[in-house]
Amino acid sequence: MKKYFSELIGTFVLVFMGCGTAMLVGCDAASGGGYILTALAFGLSVVAMAYSVGNISGGHFNAAVTLAMLIRKRISGKDAVWYILFQLVGAFLASGLLVILFDMGKVTDLTGGLGSNGLDGVGGNAVAGLIVEAVLTFIFVMTILGVTSEKFSHGSFAGLIIGLTLAFVHIFGIGLTGTSVNPSRSFGPAIVSAIKGNATPISNLWVFVAGPFAGAILAALIYAALEKKKEKSDS
Repeated sequence: MKKYFSELIGTFVLVFMGCGTAMLVGCDAASGGGYILTALAFGLSVVAMAYSVGNISGGHFNAAVTLAMLIRKRISGKDAVWYILFQLVGAFLASGLLVILFDMGKVTDLTGGLGSNGLDGVGGNAVAGLIVEAVLTFIFVMTILGVTSEKFSHGSFAGLIIGLTLAFVHIFGIGLTGTSVNPSRSFGPAIVSAIKGNATPISNLWVFVAGPFAGAILAALIYAALEKKKEKSDS
C-alpha cells in the first residue's frame, strides 16, 4: 500500500501544481509566458516527487509509464492495476481541490476547464491530437526507460532528467493539445469538469488515453529491441 499511496501523492502533486499553474497563468500563444511556466510546473512537480516518494514506488505518476514498465516486466500486472487506480484517484482529488480553492477565492480559471487537455490547437482534429500525444509520449517514455535501465542507469540524476524531459515535451505540446502524455493527468480535470457541467474535456478524453498508451507501447518495444542490440554488440 505504501507504493500505491506514493503514486497517489505523486499524481496529486503533478495535477495540482501543473494544472493549477495553467489555470492561473493561462497559455497565451502570443507571449509564450504561460507555456513556459506551465511546462516548468509539470516538470518540476515530477522532479520533486521523484526525489521524495519516487524511491518508494518507482515514481510513475502516469498510467502510460506504468504500462511501459509492465511491458518491460519491471512491474507486476497486479501492481500496474493498483498503480493506475491510485493515480486516477490522485488526479481526481487534485482537480477537486483546485475547484474548491478557485471558487472560494473567486479566482478565474484562465484555461476554462481546470487545465484539461483539448483539441483546439489542432483544429479539433482527433487524429492530429492522437499523433501529437503518441509522439510526445514516445519521447518521454524512451527517456524514462533509458535513464532507469539497470544496465545503463543514470543513478541519482534520473529524476532530474525525467522532469526536464516532461517540461521539454510540454513546451511543444501545450499549444496543440495542452500536452497530456499521461492518461492519469488527463482523467482528473476531465471528470471534475464534467461534474461542473463542462462535457467537452471528457468527450475528448479517449484521445488522451489512446495517444499516450500508443506512444508508451511503441517506446517499450523499440527500447527493448535497442537494448538487445546493445547487449549483442557489447558481447
